[in-house]
Amino acid sequence: MAVPKSKITRSKRGMRRAHDALKSVNTTECPNCGELKLPHHVCASCGYYGHGTSLREIVTSDDEVDLDEDAA
Repeated sequence: MAVPKSKITRSKRGMRRAHDALKSVNTTECPNCGELKLPHHVCASCGYYGHGTSLREIVTSDDEVDLDEDAA
């Protein structure tokens, strides 16, 4: 059974825990709708991806698709 040979000091314990802090999430503003989103991800509110001239729609929103016409 593993038993520590000596007590770990507060300094050594703190050094080990130095990298355990939570990092803040880097968010950017969607250029299409203005909502906050993660960089290099599709916007959850409008379904667009990219920035500037390379902005393109990836996911169509529910209000644009008419299910009755698609089923016929």
